[in-house]
Amino acid sequence: MFLENENILLRSLEPEDLETLYIWENDINIWTVTNSIAPYSHYALKQYIENSHKNIIETEQLRLMIEAKATNRSVGTVDVFDFDPMNARAALGVMIYALADRRQGFASEAMSLTIDYCFNILQLHQVYCNVDENNISSIKMLLGLCFEQSGIKKQWVKTSNGWQNEILFQKINPEF
Repeated sequence: MFLENENILLRSLEPEDLETLYIWENDINIWTVTNSIAPYSHYALKQYIENSHKNIIETEQLRLMIEAKATNRSVGTVDVFDFDPMNARAALGVMIYALADRRQGFASEAMSLTIDYCFNILQLHQVYCNVDENNISSIKMLLGLCFEQSGIKKQWVKTSNGWQNEILFQKINPEF
């Protein structure tokens, strides 16, 4: 599957992505964002990649690599998860790994393409995101993509600095 614009390509996982995912998934600095609490083995990630070809209906999730066209380099991932076809909704998440690749528009463009996919191909009524209240960059991005803040989960995420609130953002499909 290819979703793209002039700057990025969203593509399915390939066997060649194993080492990149191994580094990203095992970086404890992003575990609070990805809700991870333990490292992943090469074996587990290889199986994940091998099963990534399965239909979103079957797995209730879809992960795509974000590739920067200018460098032909993967800069992050975008995820569709908690896919609920009965209620026509899904959660979205995006991660740009390297600090140098952040604030380049990759996350916003990836989310925009993913929203189009969710609304036009999957025919979803809504998508939603959960964001730590201190993640100002993601909050600004979501507001720029016309998400609306619809709730706050108080003291939802435990961090080394104490409990953090998590904000729920939703975007309703205007064509639904």
